[in-house]
Amino acid sequence: MDVVVVESPAKAKTINKYLGKNYKVLASFGHVRDLPAKDGSVRPDEDFAMSWAVDTASSKRLADIAKAVKDADGLILATDPDREGEAISWHVLEVLKQKRALKDKPVSRVVFNAITKSSVLEAMANPRQIDAPLVDAYLARRALDYLVGFTLSPVLWRKLPGARSAGRVQSVALRLVCDRELEIERFIREEYWQIAAILGTPRKDNFEARLTAFDRKKLQKLDISNKAQADDIKAMLDGATFKALSVEAKPTRRNPGPPFTTSTLQQAASSRLGFSASRTMQVAQRLYEGMDIGGETTGLITYMRTDGVQMAPEAISAARDAIAKEFGPKYLPEKPRNYTTKAKNAQEAHEAIRPTDFMRTPASVRQYLDADQARLYEIVWKRAIASQMQPAEIERTTVEIEAVNGARSAELRAVGSVVRFDGFIAAYTDQKDEDAEDEEDRRLPEIRAGEQLEREAINATQHTTEPPPRYSEASLIKKLEELGIGRPSTYTAILKTLEDRDYVSMDKRKLLPQAKGRLLSAFLESFFERYVEYDFTASLEEKLDEISDGKLAWKDVLRDFWKDFSGAVADIKELRVTDVLDALNEELAPLVFPAREDGSNPRICPKCGTGNLSLKLGKFGAFVGCSNYPECSLTRQLGDAANPNAENGNGEDGTKVLGKDPYTAEEITLRSGRFGPYVQRGDGKEAKRSSLPKGWTVDSIDHEKALALLSLPRDVGKHPESGKMISAGLGRYGPFVLHDGTYANLDNIEDVFSIGLNRAVSVIAEKQLKGPGGRNGGTAAALKELGEHPAGGGKIVVRDGKYGPYVNFGKVNATLPKGKDPQSVTIEDAVTLIAEKEAKGGNGGRKPFRKAAAPAKKPAAKKPAAKKPAAKKPAAQKMAAQKMAAKKVANKKG
Repeated sequence: MDVVVVESPAKAKTINKYLGKNYKVLASFGHVRDLPAKDGSVRPDEDFAMSWAVDTASSKRLADIAKAVKDADGLILATDPDREGEAISWHVLEVLKQKRALKDKPVSRVVFNAITKSSVLEAMANPRQIDAPLVDAYLARRALDYLVGFTLSPVLWRKLPGARSAGRVQSVALRLVCDRELEIERFIREEYWQIAAILGTPRKDNFEARLTAFDRKKLQKLDISNKAQADDIKAMLDGATFKALSVEAKPTRRNPGPPFTTSTLQQAASSRLGFSASRTMQVAQRLYEGMDIGGETTGLITYMRTDGVQMAPEAISAARDAIAKEFGPKYLPEKPRNYTTKAKNAQEAHEAIRPTDFMRTPASVRQYLDADQARLYEIVWKRAIASQMQPAEIERTTVEIEAVNGARSAELRAVGSVVRFDGFIAAYTDQKDEDAEDEEDRRLPEIRAGEQLEREAINATQHTTEPPPRYSEASLIKKLEELGIGRPSTYTAILKTLEDRDYVSMDKRKLLPQAKGRLLSAFLESFFERYVEYDFTASLEEKLDEISDGKLAWKDVLRDFWKDFSGAVADIKELRVTDVLDALNEELAPLVFPAREDGSNPRICPKCGTGNLSLKLGKFGAFVGCSNYPECSLTRQLGDAANPNAENGNGEDGTKVLGKDPYTAEEITLRSGRFGPYVQRGDGKEAKRSSLPKGWTVDSIDHEKALALLSLPRDVGKHPESGKMISAGLGRYGPFVLHDGTYANLDNIEDVFSIGLNRAVSVIAEKQLKGPGGRNGGTAAALKELGEHPAGGGKIVVRDGKYGPYVNFGKVNATLPKGKDPQSVTIEDAVTLIAEKEAKGGNGGRKPFRKAAAPAKKPAAKKPAAKKPAAKKPAAQKMAAQKMAAKKVANKKG
């Protein structure tokens, strides 16, 4: 028997069915080792020696793999077919060598691009050894990321408080987002006008023509810049005669795009399905690992982390067969289509993302998939099938028109298109696609050269130029790919890191840089410019690719990088904080000193009138303050564009009165402080305050919302089992419910005001099941449910614990005998083990079901003196008023 190692349990389950009883397939659950998050994990002075650590969960899985290998004939490493997959195989092999589990057993590496029986069996028949250059490229990338993070972060903490850390690739992605925001802030809108004529043919058919020239001068987009010009042209055209000078019909062809890569799939899923990058990859992973289709588990798409746009010859042949069957022979080209990647540095040569079987149409598998899986599979299938279909044949018609009014003349143009043969567009007939959306049938009526045209109307419309749009996740990934930065396996992680560190936030599916993100980006551009340059980062990616090709030695690349980088860090350490602030004031002027409506100098303090505003660095980050401190106490949150004069305190500049508390008659105010906007009831140290939750803007806060915030935490009701109160509130990490010391996060702030007792109990129960770490850290994973205990009292479950599998009944945990297969445990076995454990006293406080001898009585301990009952709070009316405000906010949501 051979042991096969893959990443995930789902993948292991599917492959085990394909290989049969002569193989044992085990999952590593992803990476099994990583660099510890502490100094010294990569040591440049020791020729870049690296120390790896295995966490507790991975340690157990590796122990299981080692145990299986000792009793096996050989080891087969079958992790994913990319750089990360090769690294996981290498890590597993290195650990097994350290454990001396291999001895002289053969070790081989197999890769398959699809989890289907034929692909897996073909891979098993063609094993190879671990690709050393590919592993070297992984080691170089991991070492670079570690060295940048752990060398640069301490500098940030000293020079830029509030910045959490900086990464090699994430910093460049952040710069793209911040640079775009700066473009938007500095953008000056320009007015322009467009002139269009509605004309009729002698056959009474209407069409639209746009002005292209006036008084023999070709017009550009912004040439008609004001209403006076537009009115003059409109008046001329209102009295003009119109004639069709020429009519040209030109046939063109539109070819289909290539099948999806990781980047293009994420872009398409974002624009058409509204998926985030991470959601796209989650759904794609499930389709790749295998679905139960009519009783057989099989992978539906090929590997989803790829830069490649080509398909295997057998896949192209299968696609052509499907085209002939589904659409007919006229949609099938004479020869197969071949595509080449446009990416600057395509990763290792992989197939594009495609269906594993083109005969599995979206309609035929929809019943086996959930809604998201079905939608994603559909766009993958359509894109791949369309890539091998005939081009669309389109006839474009252009009509040139002359308008004459006395000595003045103008030229207009009408354009239309007609799809003569839909070709690959037939694959998208029931779904808009980026390849098809421009091919709507915009047919012009019959127009003959030389004939007079009737003027129906002249329309002059005002427009303004628009700033460039903010990046979405999809458009940022596209830009990174164009620049050659990052790789398919890194895009989702880059975006998640930026959001997790609060460097960017999502606003209507657009990436909005936060103040701390802009500070970090400006700091890096000012003092580490080379390391956030797009070309530099892309060239480093090229070197990593050359390492994977065996053309460069990985430690040579590290030495070259470290020599310059460590020198740059040493220089920055000598910088004074005032130098940093001066640079940031200049770099972030539109953010730090937003323009004022009255046109006054935005750097002069609006409170004292003599001090200069400047960035200040505090313990928790940056804010704007006055140079006359402490005489002038004005401070302002960075980026408070809604109220650039806002002050942290009770001054007129920073306070907006919202109303009064209906019980205490204290004033409710909206303020802006160093850590963001907040609402406050009353004044002084005892005043009640509450920060605005994520998603609530200062413009949206009214009296009712403020009262609702200040009423938190609110009592939801008593837990039906413990009898203890469940409360809902807003904390440092967002909205939550709390019961007996257990906090459970809620999805949004509105839930705090509307959540009922039943849902709160469910949320608490789910959190307790997941445990403190959020991933079953408190309750071990259930392997098998055996049912109710014959004597009653609850269910019996077989679980996988830190020290091996065990039987769980309430608070009784009974370890399984050594070598006992958890799946073979019967309820009779479990009852016996539980009874034995209870007899030994391991019953967690429960009375044993099997009667035991009564232990000797201990002398009764003295009862502690009874505590005086706590005085009731005289605030019933106040709570009633606050709950009423909370209820109104909840009702508004509906």
